[in-house]
Formats: sequence, C-alpha cells, structure tokens
Amino acid sequence: MFSTITSGAVYGIKSCPIQVEVDVSQGLPCFQIVGLPGSEVREARERVKVALKNVGVGLPPACINVNLSPADIPKSGTMFDLPVAVGIMAALSKLPPEPLKNTLFIGELGLSGELKPVKGVLPIVREAARGGVKRCIVPRGNLWESALVEDVESIGVSDMREAIEILKGTGERRKESGAGICKVSVGETACGEASSGQGNEEYRHGREGMEWSGGEPGRSREDFADISGQDGLKRAAEVCAAGFHHLLVVGAPGSGKTMLARRIPSVLPPLTLEESMEVSSVYSVSGLLQSTGRLKTERPFLNPHHTITGQALVGGGRIPKPGIVSLAHRGILFLDELPEFKRETLDILRQPLEDREVQIARSSGAYVYPADFMLVGAMNPCPCGYYPDMSRCRCTPGEVRRYLRRVSGPILDRIDVCVEARPVGFGDIAGRPGGESSSQVRARVMAARKIQTERYAGTDIRFNADLKAAQVERFCSLGAEERRFMERMFTSMKLTARGYHRILKVARTAADLAGAEKIGEEHLAEAICYRRTEVFG
Repeated sequence: MFSTITSGAVYGIKSCPIQVEVDVSQGLPCFQIVGLPGSEVREARERVKVALKNVGVGLPPACINVNLSPADIPKSGTMFDLPVAVGIMAALSKLPPEPLKNTLFIGELGLSGELKPVKGVLPIVREAARGGVKRCIVPRGNLWESALVEDVESIGVSDMREAIEILKGTGERRKESGAGICKVSVGETACGEASSGQGNEEYRHGREGMEWSGGEPGRSREDFADISGQDGLKRAAEVCAAGFHHLLVVGAPGSGKTMLARRIPSVLPPLTLEESMEVSSVYSVSGLLQSTGRLKTERPFLNPHHTITGQALVGGGRIPKPGIVSLAHRGILFLDELPEFKRETLDILRQPLEDREVQIARSSGAYVYPADFMLVGAMNPCPCGYYPDMSRCRCTPGEVRRYLRRVSGPILDRIDVCVEARPVGFGDIAGRPGGESSSQVRARVMAARKIQTERYAGTDIRFNADLKAAQVERFCSLGAEERRFMERMFTSMKLTARGYHRILKVARTAADLAGAEKIGEEHLAEAICYRRTEVFG
C-alpha cells in the first residue's frame, strides 16, 4: 500500500516542492522517515502516531516507511507532520485518493491532533501555485497567509479530525479562494516604530488577476514639517528617497540626524504588490508575519543597536535564518552612532550593499536571502560630538582620526550621499513656520519615481541606485561640457570607479526631481557636494 502527498520546504526564501512518499507493508512493526530529515522531522514519528490515535485512527502493527523526495535535500521544521499523517491514512485506504490530487498539505501536529501554524507558508504556497497545485490545506492560523496567493483554494483546519472530514467530503470547510478579499491596514513596522502613515490598503486577489489598491496617504505621526531648519539635510534625504540611495549624516548631538532618519519612511514610494509579497515572504520565513496577521504593505524600518553581532545583522545559524539586513529588504536599515558598531560587523555589509543579497553557505547547502535595503547612517564627527567647534570639543586630533576611521573606506565608498548636519540656531526654532510636510516632499519623490519607472520599463531596475556599472553609461549619459566637468572632478577628488558611478546615479536622481531629461552640470555639482568624504580625512 503506497501513497504520495505533496508538501514543500523553504530554503532561504525560496521554496522547493517535496513529495512525501508513504509505504505501509507487512513485516516487523516500525516507523521510519528517510530523505535527509532533520531532528524536528524525525520527531514527527511520535507526534503523528499519538495524534492519529487521539483522533480515533489506530495504526496497525506494520512496517511504515516515509521518504521525503528529493532525498538529497536536507529537510527541517515541523511542516511535514500533516502530510505524513495524511499519507499514512491514504496508504491504509482510510482516505479516498481523488481529494489528494493537486493538493498541498502543510502543518504541525500536536499530540491531541491539533494543527499548529508553521513558518514559511507564503513562499511555499506561491511556489506550489506555479507548479500547478490548485488547493492547499493548512493550519487555520496560516489560512489568511495562504489565501494571499492567487488561483489557489486555501482551506484552514484546526485539527486532524477536521482535515479527515474535509478529505472524506463530510466536513464543513473554512476556506479562502481566489475570489476573496483580505483587507490589511497599515500599522507598526517590525521595530515597533510608527510607520509611514500611508493610510489603509486593500489587497484583492482573484482569478481575474491581482489588484493592489490604496487610499490617499495620510499624515504620519513623524513628519518632515517637524524638522526645524536643516534645509540642505532635508534636500539630501529627498534625493535619497527618490533614487533609493544610501545616506550618511554627520553632525553634532541634537542637530536632527535621528529625527530626519525616522521621517524618511514618510516620503518613500509605497511598496508595489510584487515588493510586498517579497517582503512578506522574508517575514513569513522568519516567523514574524503570522504575529502581524496581515501582508506587509509598508517599507520596513529597522534600527538595530550598535552591539548587534554580525550573525544577527546578516543572518546565519545552524539552520540559517534571515538577519536584520534581510528584514530591511525594500526598506530602510538605520544605523545610529555608526562608529560605535564593531568595524568587523560593519565590514560584513560590503557584499550586501553591492550585491543586494546575502549568501550563507553551510554543509547542508547554500542559502540566499534578499537584502536590497536603503542604508541610512548617523554619526558624530568625534568622540565628544562637537568637532570642529573647538570651544566645545576637547578631543585631540589623534582621537578624532581614530574615531572616524572606525568606518572603513570601502563602506564609505559604497554610500552615495554624505552630508553634514549643522547645529540648529535659535532662529531656526523660534518664530519660524514649519517647513514642507512629508506629503509635499513625497509628491516630488513619487513624480521622480514615475520617471524612473518609465525609463527602466522592461528591465529589472526599479530605482537609479539599482544601476550597474555597465548600465550607467547608457542611462546617465553626459554631454561634452558635463563630461569635461566630471573629468576635472575625477582627478581633483581622486575618485574610484565606484565613486564616479555613484555620483552619476545621484545626479540622475537630481535631474529626475527637476524633471530634466538630461543630466546638467548643476545636477553633477549637487551630487559631488554629497561626496563629503574629506570629513574622514
């Protein structure tokens, strides 16, 4: 007696279909699972036996063999409990074979037969849908997550008994199909910080296709209008938001560095549907999506403490999990007090900043996590924070140099925009009307974003910052005068090839904000002003 049940497993944020093959035959009583199972998967034997007993299904004294195919891929997690239990019942002819076809099974079993939620349901169901699966049976706690996938009928069950009744055609289903509507509201980010206040969003999915619709953006609790003065700083943040460029702000304590960084999400373009699914998949694999109970509709904002370890920052572990840089995918990674991070921890960011992904190699295989984030850093100019104001700074020149050199040159070379936050004067605070609101800045950012969308149609480029070196010459071409200007700057500033290309990309964004088709000398001059690496000696 033999049966095959369809399930899935997650590697990185990508899913691999798994066939759970079950054979029940005469012989010495045994129950074994093969196919490179991890410890959690091997323990499924005890959970499945007791769960089936407690829902009234006794196992005969027979030889039960379970193979998780393909057998050369490591399996971990508890998501195979339900497919193993269903496969055993099918092999014992206790379930009809027809309802098992084109059906995906995922879920962890409790000893009472209860079905518990698991991680990674969203990427597994998305991949199964591409492979032709038409129905999935998942724990009730994962139902809303599974129902986000188009053209798949998702059925949520609370225990094994309910699953058996549904497969026999005698149970009442609680399901979500392609015709459903799952409303998600904008709330807090993963760090608990106030999000960008873009209003409520609706995610509609149906057999006629997916539609991503949202209301007008509302006013965030943290708005650009709250920042007094610092017009140059706000302009730099606007350029970075429009082109998704990395930003570093250097200034004395109280000059508004952190205040500015926390308001950048309020002017960023909203997530597209595909980006939202990408971000939600990362959070699903991490086990963080289920607690929110909704699709991620806002760009993440992550603000780790400077004592964070390298493994927590980029991910890892015996069974690799996404790190902070992956949780910040399509959003902002804010590193406050940048020099206080260990230098070796910061240098780990070199590869993610360049490749926009994290590759983790283990003996069990290679795992790839996305890490396409916008880096925003903030730091003081010296240990006491007041250099070059010698009336307040008490640091020696050697102390200042050592402090600034905690941030390595290769990291600085990967940052597109570096600006100085000047101390705020009394006139900036008292008696001065508020500056532009986030909604006003966001309107210009969205206009520049629309220009980029049209320019890069048919490519995998979303923002100007995504341009590779080979693409810069095509999309950031210069006239004769502009080329001569950049030749002089390249020599006088001792630029690297990476620094030169980053200046062109920032200039392209400045031109987009101005609505200019060609990059002008004024746009290049602005981009060059943002390369303030002389601050670091």
